Amino acid sequence: MKSPHMRGHRAKRQLAYAGLIAASLMVATPFWASAQTTPTTQSVPLSLAEAMTRAGKADPTVTATNRRLAAADANIRQAGVRPNPTVGIDAENFLGSNPYNGLNSAEFTLTYQQEMERKSKRQARVGAAAAEKELVRAEGRARTWEAMNTAQSLWIEAVAAEAEIGVARERLRLAEQSHAEISRRVSAARDPLFAGSLSDTEVANAKIAVDQAEAKARQLKLQLAALWGGGADFTLDAASLENTSALNAEPNLMETPDIEALRARQRASTAQIRVETTRRVQDPTFSAGIRYFREDGSAAFLVGGSIPLNRFNNNQGNIDRTRAEAEAASADIEVAERFRERDIAASTIRMNNLAQEAKRIEAEVIPQAEKAVSQVREGFARGGFTYRDVIGAQQTLIEAKARRVEVLKSFQVEKAGRDRLAGQWVPLIPTDSTNP
Repeated sequence: MKSPHMRGHRAKRQLAYAGLIAASLMVATPFWASAQTTPTTQSVPLSLAEAMTRAGKADPTVTATNRRLAAADANIRQAGVRPNPTVGIDAENFLGSNPYNGLNSAEFTLTYQQEMERKSKRQARVGAAAAEKELVRAEGRARTWEAMNTAQSLWIEAVAAEAEIGVARERLRLAEQSHAEISRRVSAARDPLFAGSLSDTEVANAKIAVDQAEAKARQLKLQLAALWGGGADFTLDAASLENTSALNAEPNLMETPDIEALRARQRASTAQIRVETTRRVQDPTFSAGIRYFREDGSAAFLVGGSIPLNRFNNNQGNIDRTRAEAEAASADIEVAERFRERDIAASTIRMNNLAQEAKRIEAEVIPQAEKAVSQVREGFARGGFTYRDVIGAQQTLIEAKARRVEVLKSFQVEKAGRDRLAGQWVPLIPTDSTNP
């Protein structure tokens, strides 16, 4: 028959064993739930589309683009004006030698000259100025697009930081749970004193990791909100990092602002060809006037005209230059389209590899690591393992989950790059970001 002391000791061990089993079951709890930050004024998590829309509407470069568009409008108006007329006055046959030593034989001529510019030249200039305006508009959209893509990158970083908070908090929970058992064993002289010190160090490191993760998440939220001049008064759903559904659908290719700008540049270069071509045709200048003869007080009308000869300068060099520029712009578009298709295909392959890695970590690595933690804790409670085994098993589990977060973040970063290439978020560009 067992003594009361032995039965009490066995009861204590069973209680400790039950506590460790319950703690082990907590390991399997999804850590996303623990990544939620302190509730803020915005209850609905900020979505990627909303973040990009806010950044697009608050793009600070819109003001400069609007001023450039105003300058382009002025350029269009100026391109359509006719050449100014010329008024001239000539005096002849005075202050010379006899019989022209005075003003008695002087002749005075008043003329009015007008260059008769061809209508096709004005039309060509107006067309080129209008094409330049469209280029300004396209470049403005590209700058807004860049701000929106920056918002997408920061949003992904911030969401990943929220997920990292969950990993850090789970590390702290595991460290505190093992610390309680190690402290109990140290108090019972079953483990050396330095085991408790190491356990204290692990808890302190885990707390620092939580603080650092939370600080990083706050900083990234502030950086994101700075794009629209707001504060970090919003929440982010760390579970958004889990979304790999983009692999199930082919990207819907749309004209991106970058390619729009290339096409606008090509149209501007083509319009400039017409301007330079019309300049090779010379415009005549007609004049009319009246001449006064002081000697006898008589007067007479005169008319005249002139036109430059294309003997040396027929503007061929400028025509060749603009044609080459237009051809270069067309080549840029072709290369951009080709590279876009190539890069989208390569990005899809990388996304697939990352998604598969994340899936395998979740299905193969994390369950085994959780099982190892549970088994080591059980053995540690029975005295079969050391505190180093417990800490090592916990570190393996945390490293696996941290690696999964890192892989999912890389997937989302890769997807963001593919979204930009495909023009996924082009419809979110504000239509009123520039003047009509």
